Amino acid sequence: MATACVLVFASTDAVAQEHTHNADAPRFMFGAQAVGLMTHATPATFNRDLTEVYLTQPNLFAHASFFDGALRAHATLNFEGITLERGELNAGAWGEGYMDRRHPHTYLHEAVVSAQTNIAGFDASLTAGRGFAPFGSDDPMMRPFVKFPVNHHFAQILERWMLAGALRRGPIIVEAGLFNGDEPMGADDIGHFDRFGDSWSTRVTMVAARGLELFGSYAFVTSPELPWGGGLDQAKRHAGARYEYALSPETGIYALAELMRTADSRFDERTNRNQDVYVFHGFLAEAQLQHRDWRVAARFERATRPEEERTSDPFRSPKPHPDLRIHGITRFTSVSAAAGRDMNVGGIALSPFVEVARIHAESTLEPALFTPEELWGTDTLWNLSVGVRIGVGMGHARMGRYGVAQVAH
Repeated sequence: MATACVLVFASTDAVAQEHTHNADAPRFMFGAQAVGLMTHATPATFNRDLTEVYLTQPNLFAHASFFDGALRAHATLNFEGITLERGELNAGAWGEGYMDRRHPHTYLHEAVVSAQTNIAGFDASLTAGRGFAPFGSDDPMMRPFVKFPVNHHFAQILERWMLAGALRRGPIIVEAGLFNGDEPMGADDIGHFDRFGDSWSTRVTMVAARGLELFGSYAFVTSPELPWGGGLDQAKRHAGARYEYALSPETGIYALAELMRTADSRFDERTNRNQDVYVFHGFLAEAQLQHRDWRVAARFERATRPEEERTSDPFRSPKPHPDLRIHGITRFTSVSAAAGRDMNVGGIALSPFVEVARIHAESTLEPALFTPEELWGTDTLWNLSVGVRIGVGMGHARMGRYGVAQVAH
């Protein structure tokens, strides 16, 4: 049966193991994925085109289940620090010292344990470890497009030490979590555990009929840019809808729409409250139709991002930033399309694909020390990506929901 999932992994005895002789026996599953990718950017900088080749999104997955699912563990190791140290060409992407390149994620991307039970008619779970705070939408790595959207740092809060609880009754799921606010400084950064609990988030989800989810989130993140604290805080809001449904045994559809607002703020002693310094907005809508082995997808995004001082490398900014000022705010409006085919060759899932994106960039902060024309020589950019997803063993279909907050269609 065809589904709208991004990639179907093929289980093999050598990679995926699951003990099923006893329902109470521990069960273990393993898997791996990577994307071989070539990107052509027109232009990349200063009216100059670039073509680069990468191994991106190299991950190892592990899942364990104990006591008939009452205790579960998830782990993801990400090796982009080795294969993607320079960053991946991605106009509009930003964060963690990278500009117009997607930064590598940390080696310890996810390592969480969830315990769940039923309390007075409510399904309840508690999750602890390093992973995603209960906020926003699924990790873009597990969605149709290889290229990440501009909103990645607005729509997800990941790679944090976190403690999250979830309650579910009928179609309603309520989550709340505590975590450390500091963003990683590099791929080998495991975060500052002494800052655990300085930030928090909550998310409410309604699981409607026929594959529809509605969700809303709020988060307060303390000094994400300065690991020792004292930087601007972030107040983050997010709302969205997700749809995934099998239209027939051979055809499936997936869609996501989301709105977000992130405000950089600082505490004002005169008013005894946080005052917004910079505000960023975003809207994204994406959809994928899969029929048999073929997939086509489209995405529209309109989002703003901060422009920070750049180093001698035009794709990098100082990390941590020496002060709290930014050099501008750029609005990116992009339209993307993708097509691919899913295949299984000797137990290995292969999914060749092509993606193309047209991106329009415009400055929204006046006066601004940075304008798109200064960096690119134009306000219209194109990205072409050709590659193949490779997977074996179990897949990590959705990343960012744990315990009873997991939703399966």
